Formats: sequence, C-alpha cells, structure tokens
Amino acid sequence: QVQLVESGGGLVQPGGSLRLSCAASGVTWDDRTIGWFRQAPGKEREGISSIRTGTGTSFYVDSVKGRFTISTDNTKNNAYLEMSSVQYEDTAIYYCALGPGWAGTATLWSHNVLYEFWGQGTQVTVSS
Repeated sequence: QVQLVESGGGLVQPGGSLRLSCAASGVTWDDRTIGWFRQAPGKEREGISSIRTGTGTSFYVDSVKGRFTISTDNTKNNAYLEMSSVQYEDTAIYYCALGPGWAGTATLWSHNVLYEFWGQGTQVTVSS
C-alpha cells in the first residue's frame, strides 16, 4: 500500500523559514517525479515544485523561485521542501505527490493529473 505522509507545516511569521517533509512507503523510488502542490482557500491547487529522483532535475513556479528549495533523500524515500522568506501568499495546504519519472519535465511537472499518489496535506500559515 502506497503511502505519502507530509509533515513540518505550522505557523510561521513573514520572512521566516519552514521545512516540509514527505515520507513515502510502499512504492519504488527509482525514476519518480515528486511534486509539491499547494491549495489556498478559494483557489485551485497549484504545482509549486517538482524533482525527478533519478536525475535530480527540479522545477519551480515563478512565485517561489529563489525562496523554496526541493530535495530528496533517495536512501530514505523522503522528499523535502525548504521554504524561506515566506510571504502571506504562501499560506495554504501543502501536498506532496508521486508520479512517474517522465512527468518531471518543464512542460509536464505542474499537471496534477499526472501524479498517482498524494499525501494528506500539511497546513502552512504565514501570519504575524
């Protein structure tokens, strides 16, 4: 049984930092695309970053470039999202998702329908 579990969310002040984790089990980690998505109240779910486990190739949505960093620990089947210089607009539920390796391209990575497995989400709230 495939399971993705996010952790690390919480309350953070503007300009602060947070590290989200995604632990995967019951799935092969070779040549996968890990995506981080978020959904704010009243908005559609958006892809914010992805990384391909086999190559380390990563992508970011413009709004988080230079502030967020995606990474994986392939020995533990874990993925991470380092968030820094957070802004009020970063408030959302953050989800990690697992898809096939071929989804990790510049044109495909942000399409959530390509991801087979999803975590339950973790809330990030940016507030002073």
